[in-house]
Amino acid sequence: MTKEEFSVARKKLGKTQKKLAELLGMSLKTIHSYEQGWRTIPAHIERQIYFLLINQRGKKNSLTPCWEKKHCDCKEDCPAWEFQSGHLCWFVCGTKCDCTHGVSQKEKIEICKKCDIFTSLLG
Repeated sequence: MTKEEFSVARKKLGKTQKKLAELLGMSLKTIHSYEQGWRTIPAHIERQIYFLLINQRGKKNSLTPCWEKKHCDCKEDCPAWEFQSGHLCWFVCGTKCDCTHGVSQKEKIEICKKCDIFTSLLG
């Protein structure tokens, strides 16, 4: 996530820098550092921002789960299915998707950001 994407996301959430810092459990100085580009935004913070944006929209009950969209053969072994979170497959660690299985969390979010399951949530 770039500093510009972070700033836009904060504004879409309707949060001041101070309120976002409180929401994420970090200092105001850290938020300033992300928005100024002085610090790289860690993958776990990026995931949290997307989680908040997606859940702000309130669309999750009408969504087709990832295992149905991707015709998944191993859904019973996947934590997204186990926790009935097919709209949060991008957020849940240890998913069994062919495209993200075995990659780091940082790599996973980059792959998922291009997936139609994820992009439809931000739409």
